[in-house]
Amino acid sequence: MDFELSEELVAVRDLAREFAEKEIAPTAAKDDRERNFRKDLLLKMGELGFFGTVIPEEYGGNGLGFLALALITEEVARAHSALRVAINMQIGPALALLKFGDEEQKKKWIPPLVRGESVGCFAITEPDAGSDVAAIRTTAMRKGDNYLINGTKLWISNAPVADGGLVYAYTDKSQKHRGLSAFYANFDRLGITRRALETLGAHASPIGELTFENFALSAENLLGKEGDGFKVCMWQLNQTRLNCAAGAVGLARAAREAAVNYCNQREQFGQKIGQYQMNQDLIAQMIVHEEAARLLVHRAAWLADQNRLNNLEVSIAKYTAAEAAAYAADAALRILGAYGYSTEFPVERYYRDAKSYQIVEGSSNIQKIIIAQDALGYRKANR
Repeated sequence: MDFELSEELVAVRDLAREFAEKEIAPTAAKDDRERNFRKDLLLKMGELGFFGTVIPEEYGGNGLGFLALALITEEVARAHSALRVAINMQIGPALALLKFGDEEQKKKWIPPLVRGESVGCFAITEPDAGSDVAAIRTTAMRKGDNYLINGTKLWISNAPVADGGLVYAYTDKSQKHRGLSAFYANFDRLGITRRALETLGAHASPIGELTFENFALSAENLLGKEGDGFKVCMWQLNQTRLNCAAGAVGLARAAREAAVNYCNQREQFGQKIGQYQMNQDLIAQMIVHEEAARLLVHRAAWLADQNRLNNLEVSIAKYTAAEAAAYAADAALRILGAYGYSTEFPVERYYRDAKSYQIVEGSSNIQKIIIAQDALGYRKANR
């Protein structure tokens, strides 16, 4: 068992770290405050190949793998967690197209996503369908060579700015989840309206509502065949969930670094506050949670690179990393006190952003259900 990164992976990590520190971190506070979506950074990340690590060269990628992607994502999230979301919005649709699309679909839609030229998204969640994907109400009715999509998607990352993305809708509601289908849609046409929504954190990652009213799509936009949507959705979420976990590790690291630096600067009652055991307890727990989460993320990514099933390992990593981020952000805020509560320092942003990791890509409760049911033998995650 080798825990050392290869020279190639170290170079990828260092490139991502340099980019994040020079291009993302200097404007993170401003971008968060002003809710700036940085398409320019998206294009730069595309140029550096950040969206292509899990995509073959023939479709514009570099094939470096999932572990490379996890390393990149950690560095980006450490600088600004909202930019981590942008990575998932590009690779999520691209991977689904790679896995389930035909050759024409792959060549047409994957390269622009990898380059960052086409802003992506995936539209799953609805007002009454979150963790329960089968509860989706959006429909896609076949009309000749087209499908007419009707329904509303809610809490969709990149909804206000996306050029297109994956849309999940029922082609046959009578078949329950077996009647769900997946489409890749460009949003440059009539029948779609957008509404921006405000959230607690990740302000530089726009989120919103998509409403489809007789939104016409060619049958050529269908991924796989009718009824494949649930399979596509579950597979795609396992990939983006892993990358979400890597982002949580990056945020946990940022919070821990801020707390350690402050402990070695701030003096109270004649000594550095890092000398107080209560703060040492918080720092120690932050480190343990972060290191454990990172190892679990790397294990799940390694399994993906070996083309081995990793659904259970991804859920374990996602749960651990989300809780690590939430703990680290809370502990950092307590250590910094009023400075942590102040909007002039980044810790309050870490605190707000951290909460999303316990919700998105399958909440912490959903991950615990997956883990427990696998252990109890009720439903095996890796199958």
